[in-house]
Amino acid sequence: MDDRDDTAHRRDEADEPAVYRQTRYKAPDGAAELLLIRHGASEPAHSDRPFPLVDGQGDPELAPEGREQAERVGERLAEENLDAIYVTPLRRTAQTAAPLVRRLGLEPRVEPGLREVYLGEWEGGLFRKMVAEGDPVAQRMFAQERWDVIPGAEANEAFAGRVDASLTRLAAAHAGGRIAVFTHGGVIAQALAAATGARPFAFLAPDNGSISCLVRIGDLSSIRGFNDVSHLDWSVAAPLT
Repeated sequence: MDDRDDTAHRRDEADEPAVYRQTRYKAPDGAAELLLIRHGASEPAHSDRPFPLVDGQGDPELAPEGREQAERVGERLAEENLDAIYVTPLRRTAQTAAPLVRRLGLEPRVEPGLREVYLGEWEGGLFRKMVAEGDPVAQRMFAQERWDVIPGAEANEAFAGRVDASLTRLAAAHAGGRIAVFTHGGVIAQALAAATGARPFAFLAPDNGSISCLVRIGDLSSIRGFNDVSHLDWSVAAPLT
């Protein structure tokens, strides 16, 4: 190829139109990826045997199916590059995290602000009974979308405030990283509702052992996954009744 041919070849390349391909999502620089994992199924409530309380909140253990769900979560996340594992003061979250802790060798950290909503006079397992039996107060709670319809329960605003404060703090502490947060159904629903600007009960409770993904930077959040249960064996799922 002589100089004239080379010049023409470069000109033809320059005349080619630019091509813009689709790319995969990439979190903003400095954002933290929070994997929000609901604890496994906890033991049934019995009318004659209330759950033990921790700081006034019911603290049941995992049921056998909940322990199996915890193992599946551990298997699912064993190859993830995690910077930390968080649990709440309630033992069902620590028990759910235990298989992953064992695999990764990370010491779980307790985050009190992500404990479940306080149910006032309905703690200790009574909440399940009232909902199952269609108690008028439970019906009003869902109609008004307020936890504090329950006598003595935590106000929606207080619950939302502490969940947001905890998530903001964890995101700042792990900027640019990824963490696993083992928490509760009400907390996950609140976090996702806040991220979308939806109403408090806009999201159905996530399934036990499910994984949702929140990307957070400062007070800005985006949802990258909700209620992923592809790792679970539904033959050992908690019964629907």
